[in-house]
Amino acid sequence: MEFPEDLRYSKEHEWMRIENGRVRVGITDYAQDALGDVVYVDLPDVGAEVKAGQAFGEVESTKSVSDVFSPVSGTIAQRNPLIEDHPELVNEQPYGDGWLVAIDPSDVSEADALLDAAAYQAFLRESQA
Repeated sequence: MEFPEDLRYSKEHEWMRIENGRVRVGITDYAQDALGDVVYVDLPDVGAEVKAGQAFGEVESTKSVSDVFSPVSGTIAQRNPLIEDHPELVNEQPYGDGWLVAIDPSDVSEADALLDAAAYQAFLRESQA
């Protein structure tokens, strides 16, 4: 299982990466593995407002449907154009082409409340104990 060092992680199993002031968001390798084969992803429209810690979409797999939570507040700036026709990318490349949305954050410092890779791995160990 992968835990890239350049990302920040939420306890709801989302990751975020700041790119040129915009926040790219996806679900973690752990989350996609727990979900199983992803068959559909429901994402908000560009321009929708999102709030840190609140659900903004759903990932549906052969096992279940799970909410996706925003790591920061802001406005949806982009939806991954590949996901609608290829939801399996969430499983195959969770940190690459399987990203979900990009957000123009209203307060990028909200990212400071998220976990780094080591803290996220420790959180997973504790939650599975």
